[in-house]
Formats: sequence, structure tokens, C-alpha cells
Amino acid sequence: MTATMTDVREHDDQELVALLRVPVRSVLTERAEGIRRTLPPRPSDVRDQYEWLRSLDENQARRAALLDRLDALCGHLSGCPNPGYDPADPLPAEALEEADGFTSETTARLAVEYRRTKLTAAPERRAPWDGRGIVSGAR
Repeated sequence: MTATMTDVREHDDQELVALLRVPVRSVLTERAEGIRRTLPPRPSDVRDQYEWLRSLDENQARRAALLDRLDALCGHLSGCPNPGYDPADPLPAEALEEADGFTSETTARLAVEYRRTKLTAAPERRAPWDGRGIVSGAR
């Protein structure tokens, strides 16, 4: 395999967002559509949605929850921030996590590079640490 300039060249984080946003959104949209096809049609009325959700079996309910998550991430990537995702974050880690394993090799490499740039970003540009991973009482 021959290395090309795009394989070797470093990208800045904004360029990586531009390169990743469309393929990640496309993968999430495809996954959401696949799940949507396997579920009974979701009513538009809120009360009917509640009854619809109650009518689902456990597996369908899990897929419906994943569908909601994927739809929220697709909306966020399309410029409509959703609660739970930082409006200033153009490419949430959750979107990359949901796309992992479903993207091309090139997109996967770009995602790794993007994650690395996020980890090495200046402290004022890093996402706030949420405290996960610390064992309570550890010294």
C-alpha cells in the first residue's frame, strides 16, 4: 500500500470536523433508518407515542431508545443542538462512538486523529472533565 499525502498530513481540529461531519452523520442516519424500519410506525401525537412506547417489547424499546439517541445526534450534527450535547461542540464524542465500526477505514482514521487532537488540545479548549474513571476513596 502506498502512503498518500492525505495519509501523512496532520489536520487541525476544524478541518477534521469538516471531514468527519458528513460521513458520521450519514452513518448515523443509515443506522437510524434501519432501526426505524424494524419498529412499528411511531405516531406523531405525544399521547399516542406514550402508548406506542408501552406496547413495545424489551428489544423494541431498546432499539427505540437507540433510535432517539441517533436522531438527536443527527440533528446536532446538522446544526440543531439537542439537550445533553454541548451546542459549542460540533462533533460530540457520542456521535463518533455510535459511528465506530460502521464507517470506512479512512473515516475511522480521521476519527482517531480527531480524538487525539481533542485530548492534546489546550486546557482552555478541552471539554470539562466529568470525573468518571476515579475510584471513590482512592489516594
